Amino acid sequence: MSQVLYVPRRLLETTRAHLAREAPKEGVGLWAGRREVERVIPLPNAHPEPLTGYLAEPLALLKALKALEREGLALLAIYHSHPRGPAFPSPTDIKEARWRVPYVIFGTDGFRAFLLPEGQEVPLALLP
Repeated sequence: MSQVLYVPRRLLETTRAHLAREAPKEGVGLWAGRREVERVIPLPNAHPEPLTGYLAEPLALLKALKALEREGLALLAIYHSHPRGPAFPSPTDIKEARWRVPYVIFGTDGFRAFLLPEGQEVPLALLP
């Protein structure tokens, strides 16, 4: 079964703006909603080498997930950037994948979503 990730253009631009502010470090955050992305939640990158890796700061991640639960929203995707590389999962991305939601990667060549560790691409549908 193939799932589709529905993203309004304005929230895609919000995500891009967040990641641009984080550059040259990798940025990380969450997409949440019901059927489509309704909220972009930027998170601090706590990775010891943020120029080449990401790690959502654990307390900020926990607070964000609890807030989503209270609001009746679901975690739809985790996004992060590859400021100097392609929108394709790195070996580290694959090895460290734990969540059963799409991982959206923003790279120098655009953005793509994948189920990891399998590597199956998830279609993204942009909404007006």
